[in-house]
Amino acid sequence: MRNQNYPERAGVFAPPALTTLIRVSEAPLGPEDEKIITLARSTRARVGSAEGAAVRDETGRTYTAASVALPSLRLSALRLAVAMAASSGAERLEAAALVSDSDPDPEDLAAVRDLGPDAPVFRAAPDGTLRAIE
Repeated sequence: MRNQNYPERAGVFAPPALTTLIRVSEAPLGPEDEKIITLARSTRARVGSAEGAAVRDETGRTYTAASVALPSLRLSALRLAVAMAASSGAERLEAAALVSDSDPDPEDLAAVRDLGPDAPVFRAAPDGTLRAIE
């Protein structure tokens, strides 16, 4: 086994790292996952919406949306982001992020699952703190 922690000791055996349990808010995210959370936060803040969402498709393209509350049309941010990805030709979702004070509607999560059965849905508070991963 190569020592991945110390490249200068590449030929030296290194025992596997211990697994440490951490709270979700401390979970290390990849840069692309952090990016969609940031995009969801900025979309929410830009329009002063209750929710902001972002999804990433199989090619790495991102789609952002804020919730819509018109007299004749109501859409959650997550559903709208999924609809934007689908209408742009996305075949699969790799990940989704929702920034909101409330929990997502089960139908919002179902919309994500239509295109991304295994896609994680990162739920974050408005300050960006990761609250859960669906």
